[in-house]
Amino acid sequence: MSETVALTENDHREVLVFMLGGEEYAVDILKVQEIRGYSNVTRIANVPDFIKGVTNLRGEIVPIVDLRMKFELGQAEYNDHTVVIVLNIDQRVVGVVVDSVSDVIGLSMDQIKPAPEFGAQMDTQYLQGLASLEDRMLILIDVDAMMTSREMALVDAVDKAPA
Repeated sequence: MSETVALTENDHREVLVFMLGGEEYAVDILKVQEIRGYSNVTRIANVPDFIKGVTNLRGEIVPIVDLRMKFELGQAEYNDHTVVIVLNIDQRVVGVVVDSVSDVIGLSMDQIKPAPEFGAQMDTQYLQGLASLEDRMLILIDVDAMMTSREMALVDAVDKAPA
């Protein structure tokens, strides 16, 4: 598990819950800068399809990633519920498009389980784990790992080696 999930038994972690393709996902609330309605973006040539383009957010050019396309959950339909979650990852701002946002919830460590191994059929490198609630299952996303991955390269990988 990543450092952000490594909590003691009494600790809680707050996450922002959002929908993608009928499933509930969550990201650490401490990574969320703001939530905005989806608006058109400026397309950039020669980028992967899941990078929708860029937008100007109060003078800062912010790349916008469609998570539905990134996770290969089918083509997104943009409507009044579609939102952009603006994330601040290692002081770099990135927007992610999701179907809708539902709530912020607190999770205890005993509710978070490691992501299962699916072998070569499914890539789980961006999953921190699964959170089991009464009648809900949340898929916890490791946004740091996703945004620093080679294919995204939107945020520089943090060098954790000692100096």
